[in-house]
Amino acid sequence: MTSKQVEFLVKIRDACQMLADSANQYLETFAPPETKENKPLAAVLEINFTTLRFEAVQGAKLGDYEIAHKTGNLDDKWRSANNILRNNNATIKDRYYGDGYQYSYWLYGEDKIYRQKIKPKPTS
Repeated sequence: MTSKQVEFLVKIRDACQMLADSANQYLETFAPPETKENKPLAAVLEINFTTLRFEAVQGAKLGDYEIAHKTGNLDDKWRSANNILRNNNATIKDRYYGDGYQYSYWLYGEDKIYRQKIKPKPTS
């Protein structure tokens, strides 16, 4: 397989993922408000993010979190993860995660993906 063929398949995969994410977002607009509360956001597997190389950081407000820089990761893996987060408007206040996820993910600034370990919910 040539590099052009691989590049073509990566672009097709990313386009299909963007299409699926957009369709999920649109479908969510039809859901009744009571079904949206505490509902996991993610439509993709966490492996889309865990294949990235993250660096540990500690901040005064956030505590422990991690950052993946574009320059330290494979371009196709980076682009796919970045597209998922961008299409879902993942911010620090509206993080991207789902059932079974170990981390929540968000974008801030250019060429960086952030993640933080999800804290376990207290049992009643």
